[in-house]
Amino acid sequence: QVQLVESGGGSVQAGGSLRLSCEVSGYTRSTCMGWFRQALGQEREGVADIDADGATRYANSVKGRFTISKDSAKNILYLEMNALKPEDTAMYYCGTESAPSCTRVRGLFHSAYVENWGRGTQVTVSS
Repeated sequence: QVQLVESGGGSVQAGGSLRLSCEVSGYTRSTCMGWFRQALGQEREGVADIDADGATRYANSVKGRFTISKDSAKNILYLEMNALKPEDTAMYYCGTESAPSCTRVRGLFHSAYVENWGRGTQVTVSS
């Protein structure tokens, strides 16, 4: 049973930074992981994902500002977020799929293929 617990969210001003963490237990090395977000009244969307071999993908809206990484020894997935904008405000979730490479739709890990979700951490960016 894979369990995920996110942390690191908060309230920042535009231009600020946050680092989200997702502690993952019960997963194998052949697991892809990703970060998603859901703004109020919007659908959950992929933000960034990382395959078992370390290959990464990013949504166009966050390229150059966000960095996804993982510490396999500590079983933690990270999302470093810089130059935050008000439109980044959302609940952020981490998710996993039991596959070495994430199932992608239009180039990004799609929420329909996520098998395990965390409960989320709120990020609020004020202008």
